[in-house]
Amino acid sequence: MIDLRGREFFTALSESLAYIKDESTIGCEILFLDATDSVLVQRYKESRRHHPLAPKGLPLDGIKLERKMLEELKNSATLCLDTSSMKPVQLKEKIVSRFSHLGKSTLSVNITSFGFKYGIPIDADLVFDVRFLPNPHYVDHLRPKTGQDSDVYDYVMKWPETQVFLTKLLDMLHFLIPQYRREGKSQIIICLGCTGGKHRSVAISEYLGKMLGVSETESVAVSHRDSERDRH
Repeated sequence: MIDLRGREFFTALSESLAYIKDESTIGCEILFLDATDSVLVQRYKESRRHHPLAPKGLPLDGIKLERKMLEELKNSATLCLDTSSMKPVQLKEKIVSRFSHLGKSTLSVNITSFGFKYGIPIDADLVFDVRFLPNPHYVDHLRPKTGQDSDVYDYVMKWPETQVFLTKLLDMLHFLIPQYRREGKSQIIICLGCTGGKHRSVAISEYLGKMLGVSETESVAVSHRDSERDRH
């Protein structure tokens, strides 16, 4: 944090930047964030704080003095952004797109299966109930296995209602995920639950992981909270 009342700082900063430019192999870029006087005054009013350069005066007086102090730094900036009409998420996206090596922010998509009888995960963003699907628990040779086993997975996937549900669910997620990313969300946790969290929810989670994992703008991870409970 910089206290603008410390004028010595700007002398030292200018000298340091000049040294880096002339003597060092380190690259240096300066991002300068600006806004119109009217917007800055409104921001100070909303925060109910005095401007540090005009603690007993009007915010506009401090803003004008601040502009004079920062003029040299602004002229040296690699990139100036006018934030007057920007939302925080828009500012974040511009900074990331300019300075991140990835070019765009990556959204982490975490898909988790669970059993309703053990409770809904407290960190869930989206919860889907798949208890309406036929239950492998009632097939003797499938009961000891989980949705990660191919025969249980195939059993869950073979039903028409499963295919209809997956079509609708993927359609919704393909719409929602870009909206979350646009609003600046860095992580989304999708939870799928069945009774014990062992068969249906596990199979559906595995399927979603495969289908969503092909994107270049999301990092997808699949986990199973309750699949090993009571396994033995």
